[in-house]
Amino acid sequence: MTLSLSGLSKSFGTTRVLRDVTLEVPEGTRIALVGSSGSGKSTLLRLIAGFERPDAGTIALGDRELAGPRSTVPAHRRGIGYVAQDGALFPHLSVARNIAFGMPRGARHVARVHELMELASLDQTLADRMPHELSGGQQQRVALARALTQQPKVILLDEPFSALDTGLRAQTRQAVVDMLERSGVTAMLVTHDRDEALSFGQQVGVLAGGRLVQAGAPTGVFDAPIDVRVAEFLGDVMLVSARSAGTDAVDCAFGRLPVRHDRSGGAARVRAMVRPEQVRLAPAVDGGNATVVSIRSTGAGADLTLRFGGGSFPAEATHRVPLHAAARFQAGCQVQITVDGGVVLYPRHE
Repeated sequence: MTLSLSGLSKSFGTTRVLRDVTLEVPEGTRIALVGSSGSGKSTLLRLIAGFERPDAGTIALGDRELAGPRSTVPAHRRGIGYVAQDGALFPHLSVARNIAFGMPRGARHVARVHELMELASLDQTLADRMPHELSGGQQQRVALARALTQQPKVILLDEPFSALDTGLRAQTRQAVVDMLERSGVTAMLVTHDRDEALSFGQQVGVLAGGRLVQAGAPTGVFDAPIDVRVAEFLGDVMLVSARSAGTDAVDCAFGRLPVRHDRSGGAARVRAMVRPEQVRLAPAVDGGNATVVSIRSTGAGADLTLRFGGGSFPAEATHRVPLHAAARFQAGCQVQITVDGGVVLYPRHE
């Protein structure tokens, strides 16, 4: 069943938290919604779960309306599971009893707990452990297994990996993705971590100021952000002034480059964006098209401040190089910049 959100809005007092959010999540899809603090991420989950009521708009699962102007379905009857940021396990119950909470007793009871532990890649020897005896990643997988006991149509994940350290976060995220794939349940994750959003979801949506400003496949959203704000939120960018050089090409500080996507809306003055991952940098044997202004160590490498373009397109930008490459550069040296692929154009207002 498709999860459908249409025109959702929500305010708390005079503060508008969500504004006209519309989104469709096909059955079995994993979607990650990413946004900064205060963008409305958690409020959106609470509306879908039934913990809050929208001021306007509708929420539907298939042809069943869960919330709208005429009626609302209570949270416990929506068929939606919810996993909180801290897992919210019962501290006085073992792993097995946490997973089984709310499950009807009977011969199937124990077998179902074992099935869910296996689905969550939890060793059966952990069944009698208490929550405080588990790692953070294990606790989150127990919480997800518990959410799946009632066989929900949708699972909502409210920043479940944010309290984990970096290495454990990636490991746990992959375990959860594998678990969701095996279960076939629709899942919605909210996070402030762009890398997490781009790696978790088959779809990704960007929330800003209570609005869903862009949604689509992760590669598409990252490759062609709707505006500069989204581009900068999803990753590092290098922005330079540009001028049309005929069909599908521009002249800019990087030289003449093809236009990969045009988000300028036909503006006369435009900026060209490239991701640092597109930039290739090499010491110049004879001349070069850029100068290293300064070098700042980052431990794992170095940030090089580059001055390039000249003429009509002078520009400065910072480019990070890995540790093994940093020794090839020094302040004042000439380098050759090349850009793989094209640019994305945005209007230039200044």
